[in-house]
Amino acid sequence: MNNTLWSSSIRPHVQIRHISGQSGVETFGAWTHVYEWLSESIPVGCAQDLLLYVHNSTGLPWWTTVILATVLLRTVVTLPVAFYQNYIMAKVENLHLVEMPEIVKELKKETAVAIKQFGWTEDQARKMYNHSLQKQWNNLIIRDNCHPLKASILLWVQLPMWIFLSIALRNLVYMLPDRDGAAMVTCMELSVGGFGWIPNLLVPDESLILPVSLGLINLAIVELQVMSKMRKKSKLQQYMTHFFRLLSLAMIPVAASVPSCLSLYWVTSSVYGLVQNLVLLSPRVKRLANIPETPNQLNNPYRHIASEIRLRVNRIPSWWKSEAKN
Repeated sequence: MNNTLWSSSIRPHVQIRHISGQSGVETFGAWTHVYEWLSESIPVGCAQDLLLYVHNSTGLPWWTTVILATVLLRTVVTLPVAFYQNYIMAKVENLHLVEMPEIVKELKKETAVAIKQFGWTEDQARKMYNHSLQKQWNNLIIRDNCHPLKASILLWVQLPMWIFLSIALRNLVYMLPDRDGAAMVTCMELSVGGFGWIPNLLVPDESLILPVSLGLINLAIVELQVMSKMRKKSKLQQYMTHFFRLLSLAMIPVAASVPSCLSLYWVTSSVYGLVQNLVLLSPRVKRLANIPETPNQLNNPYRHIASEIRLRVNRIPSWWKSEAKN
């Protein structure tokens, strides 16, 4: 909320109200301070040093350096985490779909007996049943060491890494945090270190090839997740799916406004993510990684996805006709 400043005019009894943008400036300043702190943080510094090391040790042009460093980090850091996350998700799914139904059935029988034996009211029976059910679920989670929160571990590893490496690339573009001779040399190398339609990695991709590719690849990842799930989605999951679809498209104008070295990194990371998701669908890969089989696991995932794609494509003419009539 803007601050209200009161000042007196020539006559003491008259006051004039002025609306100030001070709070807006303060908010912007606070965000600027946070960004400066991040750009000078140790993780960003390490990411920046890694990029410089890969470039200097290989002698590769900067566009190749960005791709190589991205693939290296994704392979060493996020790929093992992705396998572990899939292992946890399979464990939780088996508990939920295989063991819990039997426990629920047994608890219902015991609750019915307790109602007759102890004269419990419906409210008492419900509370005891829910308490026992939660206790049994917690016991299974502890036994298999697969807390559901671990199923989101990839996000908490991949997102910070994406942010740190993005800021590190931006530091190289703007010669931060130290504007010395080495930083200027790196900046000059980036200006001629591109390829094809993006020879200068310091400026945005005016052709929009990288930004549009980023949006489409991220959208493909979202749709791949949708098509590979056999279970019906909850309302929350449906809302999250729509959110990530919109986010994928919203990244297009963002990528179009940043230096092309950043959009190149984002596209490379997304391509890796798409390939990673496809590989992790393979039953053979899951067996090699000791990921347990689940009741909803697809035996022929790639054939199923191809069938889903054909089904969606075949719906387009009928959708187009209905839209034309309206």
